[in-house]
Amino acid sequence: MSSLKLNGVNKIYPSGTLALYDANLETGDKEFIVIVGAEESGKSTLLRVIAGLEDVSEGSILIDGKDVTEDEPKDRDIAMVFRNDTLYPALNVFDNMAFGLKMRKASPVVIEQRVKAAANILGLSDILYRKPKTLTSAQRQRVAIGRALVREPKLYLLDEPLAGLDDKLKAELLNVIINLQARMEGTFIYATKNLSEALTIGTRIIVMKHGTIQQIDTPANLYDYPVNAYVAFYIGAPSINFVNNAVIISTEDGVFVQDGEFKVKLAENVVSRFKTLEEYANTGKKVILGIRPEDAVAVNNGSGARVTKTENGCYAECEYSGHTLVVKTDADCTEGECRLDIDETRLYIFDAETRLTLLERDGGYQPTGFKDVVPLTFAEEEELMKTFKSKKAEKKKK
Repeated sequence: MSSLKLNGVNKIYPSGTLALYDANLETGDKEFIVIVGAEESGKSTLLRVIAGLEDVSEGSILIDGKDVTEDEPKDRDIAMVFRNDTLYPALNVFDNMAFGLKMRKASPVVIEQRVKAAANILGLSDILYRKPKTLTSAQRQRVAIGRALVREPKLYLLDEPLAGLDDKLKAELLNVIINLQARMEGTFIYATKNLSEALTIGTRIIVMKHGTIQQIDTPANLYDYPVNAYVAFYIGAPSINFVNNAVIISTEDGVFVQDGEFKVKLAENVVSRFKTLEEYANTGKKVILGIRPEDAVAVNNGSGARVTKTENGCYAECEYSGHTLVVKTDADCTEGECRLDIDETRLYIFDAETRLTLLERDGGYQPTGFKDVVPLTFAEEEELMKTFKSKKAEKKKK
């Protein structure tokens, strides 16, 4: 077994900078968890507190049920791969890979077996006795991964291990990591800014923003059932279109989302998931409508919209009722007047103030078996950031 549990983990630096806030996470055995987020979202900090490279300010960390919050990194049975290879330049490949085992007093026989087995898996057998300076970037990163692999730990932590490599090498090493995870017994936790990487390899994905966990879920659930507007925006390329400050109008002809001339009918499956509809219908309370580019198509033989810019023959910018939307196009679509077909069964609705989803899950949601993370509202996030900025400013004055 190899499992991890974080309970209410906070990380606040002495400067007053908030790096993690109320991080809660539970993994299963042999999961491949991917952490995504923009710069300074807390991805690396989350890995470093799990590894013990950073102390937590509050909360607890458990590995296989054992509280390791106060344990040194060497006592946590984890291995970490950084975005830079961090190899020892004076040691050859074999000794770099064997370093951790030697520090743990493993027998020469075990070291020989594990290093050569890992080298075979990673395609390093022919360069075991070369120094790092003679290796390519991809080879050095393979050695760094191999150094983690030979340890056979319970947790493998990978902090943007493919950063800086070209697309071909990234694809090559990503396949190596995927195959390794299938072979090994431990749980993998992998941080990246690259959404494509995350969606390719993650059994579940952690979406982070400003040190807070927004949602932890499968790729499909994140795409179809985002808990808030930020997750909806982050998951998907091109990004989702938002119609801000819209209202809900209910008439004998159905339920609509409207903003000025822009008006879209909600399909029955969307209305049935809108459990607080009475609170919004005909009350003027504002909502945010989300339309994914894949769910709206510009068609040449029609009117009511205008394509202003085509992109790569697949997507276009389209002016529709006072809004600019990125939408799909058919093969023959060109700039000019068109008809816009929106899939009314595939709409997203968020409260304009909290930014939280207003649509409940239906039968299409795939349960993960883990407790849901409850995200902060937009106002709570803003207040949190404001509070810690004030504390940081006070510390600077002192």
